[in-house]
Amino acid sequence: MPQQPLADAVRSLMDRARTDLAELVAFRSVADPRQFPVEECEKAAHWVADAFTAEGLTGVRLLDTPDGTQSVYAELPGPAGAPTVLLYSHYDVQPPLAEDEWLSPAFELTERDGRWYGRGAADCKGNILMHLTALRALRQADGGYPVGLKIIVEGSEEQGTGGLERYAEAHPELLTADAIVIGDTGNFAAGLPTVTASLRGMTVVEVSVRTLAGNLHSGAFGGAAPDALQALVKVLASLHDEHGDVAVAGLTTDQTWTGVQYPDEQFRADAKVLDGVALTGTGTVADRLWARPSVTVLGIDAPPVVGATSSVQSFAKASVSLRVPPGTDTGAAQEALVAHLEAQVPFGAQVTVERQGNGSPFLADTSGPAYEAMGAAMAEAFGTPMVASGEGGSIPLCNTLRTLYPEAEIVLIGVEEPTTQIHAVNESVDPLELERMALTEALFLRRYAELRSV
Repeated sequence: MPQQPLADAVRSLMDRARTDLAELVAFRSVADPRQFPVEECEKAAHWVADAFTAEGLTGVRLLDTPDGTQSVYAELPGPAGAPTVLLYSHYDVQPPLAEDEWLSPAFELTERDGRWYGRGAADCKGNILMHLTALRALRQADGGYPVGLKIIVEGSEEQGTGGLERYAEAHPELLTADAIVIGDTGNFAAGLPTVTASLRGMTVVEVSVRTLAGNLHSGAFGGAAPDALQALVKVLASLHDEHGDVAVAGLTTDQTWTGVQYPDEQFRADAKVLDGVALTGTGTVADRLWARPSVTVLGIDAPPVVGATSSVQSFAKASVSLRVPPGTDTGAAQEALVAHLEAQVPFGAQVTVERQGNGSPFLADTSGPAYEAMGAAMAEAFGTPMVASGEGGSIPLCNTLRTLYPEAEIVLIGVEEPTTQIHAVNESVDPLELERMALTEALFLRRYAELRSV
């Protein structure tokens, strides 16, 4: 079947994609009621449900997951003998951080220099539009879908609270499929079609340090009174060695990445590293991002500079994230981190380490027909061969799906690329990437149906 009508259909739908993305970005759907009203997530969920209903999917409903959030589910049987494909994404977003640092309002999609800016424009509302545009193009060009479809759009992925994972475990029949397309990653570089073959797992702990019954005057007591904030800083500094490599006993830190490499200068540009500032760690950038563990201090509870008093601090607390590569057990890694934090506290200070959630690392099997179909689709849509890369982030659902459906192929793609700045201020999406990835997904569904029917 000629492919040009499908490409033309995707292109004709891009204005609609922008309008829809603007509506979806406008929902302040941070799945944390301490920061934004829960109604914002509810509105986003209903928008997504209505959008897939409009594309002919049936059984559309909101699933109340154990963490108190809602996921959107939809399905549509395919032609006789056709495989079933599950499409995944999530509508919840990261907090906007410092909204005064955005060049345009965080929850108002704004076009600037050919890109569309807004929180969630790429992660992951842009990927919801990738799915929608691909399905719309198939209906426009072919009059329907070549495969059976299931859609699941999560409401709490960014919070890592595991609601959808627990729901899927309790209802394993719900998400059964021959292939699963996770729309929550992206291309190694803009214009370079990429599947993500490896994900690091993640665990988070909160470490609290107490040294005094209460704060003390720093003039009267400073110099002898043990300072909890000073103790916490020492603990956090011990997490890395002088090169910036992780220094937690029990964690292997010399693994290497054998796939596509990430040149230092490209990484510096993508990460916007300031002039004269060195990269941290040893080995190649790809080793550090995709094959080795990393530790990040996510936040510290301590007095802000503005309004601080001249006091020795009695209490301080930090949130610490640990990313672990495939081949490392997340639970064991978390215990190694806890043991390190407890052992490093100076002054005999009282320390409490609270374990938060865990997400296991993921390594894809890229040898099946879904990857063959995706490679053909990407080569056609982008005009260049597909590559496979790692991803330093975590998607805990992947391992849940692998456990529940060991025969299903799991393929990770998306509209993100290094300049989208997901999780940061001024997040954006390149509409050309969105167009090409929507075309990729539409071509993939066609090609996968052909391969599975042979």
